[in-house]
Amino acid sequence: MTAETPHICVCICTYKRAALLRRLLRELGEQETGGGFSYSIVVVDNDTQQSAQPVVAEFASGSKVPIQYCLEPRQGIALARNKAIANAKGDLVAFIDDDEFPIRNWLAILFKTLHQYGVDGVLGPVKPHYDEQPPRWVIKGNFHDRETYPSGMVIDWRKGRTGNVLLRASLFDGSATPFDPAFRTGEDQVFFQKMIEKGHVFVWCDEAVAYEVVPPVRWTRAFLLRRALLRGAVEPLTPNFGFRDVVKSVIAVPGYTVILPLALILGPDKLMNILIRLFHHSGKLLALLGINPIREQYVVE
Repeated sequence: MTAETPHICVCICTYKRAALLRRLLRELGEQETGGGFSYSIVVVDNDTQQSAQPVVAEFASGSKVPIQYCLEPRQGIALARNKAIANAKGDLVAFIDDDEFPIRNWLAILFKTLHQYGVDGVLGPVKPHYDEQPPRWVIKGNFHDRETYPSGMVIDWRKGRTGNVLLRASLFDGSATPFDPAFRTGEDQVFFQKMIEKGHVFVWCDEAVAYEVVPPVRWTRAFLLRRALLRGAVEPLTPNFGFRDVVKSVIAVPGYTVILPLALILGPDKLMNILIRLFHHSGKLLALLGINPIREQYVVE
């Protein structure tokens, strides 16, 4: 390594997920760089009880990878991300969620892709990981799968997120709050929207895989429906939500209700797919009526 070697700072925002954070740090400690870059880690704990501090201390005592622990006592993912950026040092910034873990050459693939295309950032897929075998209807329904795209595809702001991404640090120059705390959700999309409007380019890399740990509590029907309701409820707070979205939900709720008996006949996976859509649109309408089903900012399971 030389003074000119690029440096990546991996940023993790966490809240009461000690076991999952420990797993993530273990995998990050084994990243294969090929000598092309160095890297360090910044962990921002959004828990006033500092539940992540012992995990970070344990990792620091046995790893050669530099790691920094920060506390953001004000709860909110945008605030936590801004704290991470404020403490990140290096040419590039990576974000990965605390319930995810990457493949061993994750950073190397993102780094190579960024320079191959000469872009400002690279996003990768997040695939579900089950430590235990879930019920067949969960797998068949693809309830934890996320959309993927061909490598090299230029993404629009709607696909922008911070769950698996590498960004040039220069994107954050001159901004103390790159992620807007006014948004309870979708603040990462707002960030990408602003950056793309300024002419910055971001591409997809389908080989830079991270896995999201899906524990048994997330297989339950109750969890899937609650998640759909909450996601619907926060959608009116996202950028570009408008009248057409309201009309769509007004039509969708009675429509999905009518076809529930048919979905029941087709099988449990089809029934859950319809129920999830019904709860999602119901959540939007409830939020518009001033009824907020959100009790906590984070899901810690």
